[in-house]
Amino acid sequence: MIKAEHLSKRYRKKQAVDDVSFEVATGKVTGFLGPNGAGKSTAMRLMLGLDNGPGRTTFDGKRLHKFANPAHVVGVLLEAKAFHPTRTARNHLRVLAAAGGVSEKRVDDVLELVGLTEVAKKRPGKFSLGMSQRLGIAAAILGNPKYLVLDEPANGLDPEGIAWLREFLKSYADKGNAVFVSSHLLSEMAQMADDVVVIGKGKLIASTSMDSLVSGSGHAGVFVRTSAESKLERVLKQQKALYKKLNGGFTVQNMKIDDIGKLAYESGVPILELTKHTATLEEAFLELTAGAQEYQGKGKVNA
Repeated sequence: MIKAEHLSKRYRKKQAVDDVSFEVATGKVTGFLGPNGAGKSTAMRLMLGLDNGPGRTTFDGKRLHKFANPAHVVGVLLEAKAFHPTRTARNHLRVLAAAGGVSEKRVDDVLELVGLTEVAKKRPGKFSLGMSQRLGIAAAILGNPKYLVLDEPANGLDPEGIAWLREFLKSYADKGNAVFVSSHLLSEMAQMADDVVVIGKGKLIASTSMDSLVSGSGHAGVFVRTSAESKLERVLKQQKALYKKLNGGFTVQNMKIDDIGKLAYESGVPILELTKHTATLEEAFLELTAGAQEYQGKGKVNA
């Protein structure tokens, strides 16, 4: 696994990363989430030894610089346009392959994997952001590494590209590898990630499974709708239920569907709808990071 311990980084008066520890397991995609300015990119750079600061990160128990050939251990994408603009896409990967001890045949394989075979002889300086991201992903997987560390790889991808990336990363993890990926596309992360690490203002907020994060949200529970709202509300209060009004009914957080159904029947409350309400990742994320937003809008635009 990847084990990050007590990562910290300070820039003058700003504590960018503050004693952050977490683990990234193999066989899974782990999402790295946080508001703008939370410290995600800095934490990734600390993990890879590209920034100096207290703490340490090990890959299978070893620091990255201890491996004879790091390209076969960790594939990295931190910057979409990290290439020479006038060197062809294929030659860019050939240079990286030669430096990392990777066969030239692998260059053509990864170009095909990311869908860039037809533009392999073109100079990437004029590539769109989405094409640049694909080239960056090709570079990251060149050494067929066990671990991928990717910072916002979906930026600039079109809907087809985002769907491709999602399935590609899931299949990469399914082979026993580990993928650690940051993204602001929460709907995509909800479909892709098995585990999540959430930080805000440089501090760790959560490190857990996606299921636990969503099910533990205050937005999760049981939705119940009735034609006798006031009567049902009295019954819920008597049971000391945690509930809130939502969409013409109630979302109950601390009772199961069967218990609510039985209670309503015994109390003579007619039920029109009784369903499990699962919180979205966006709801859970906004709830967790409510006090950790560095940049916030002040309200709606008046028409």
